[in-house]
Amino acid sequence: QVQLVESGGGSVQAGGSLRLSCAVSGYSGSSYCMGWFRQAPGKARERAALIDGYGRPSYSDSVKGRFTVSKDNAKNTLYLQMNSLKPEDSAMYYCAAFLNRDCAAWPSYWGPGTQVAVSS
Repeated sequence: QVQLVESGGGSVQAGGSLRLSCAVSGYSGSSYCMGWFRQAPGKARERAALIDGYGRPSYSDSVKGRFTVSKDNAKNTLYLQMNSLKPEDSAMYYCAAFLNRDCAAWPSYWGPGTQVAVSS
């Protein structure tokens, strides 16, 4: 079955950086959309960064210019490089996989999440 496992979360001071990784298995969607969502306490889960089946990244306005999403198909791994972190970036970060190229609708698969905490 499909498994997505995140790693790389942790605590960091504002202005710092973290790199999240998502190891993917059982998923033959190298040409499908994948990405990162996040959810802060008391808030809805939101899209942070996606990379579509054509390799094109897209970002929410709140992370644009600071986060970079990338994918290594040979290693079956998705990454999220997060720079210039802010306290409002604190959240549980989830790796997600779609069953379409265009990031349409909602992901079909989710990882368990990795916690990111940014202190001021």
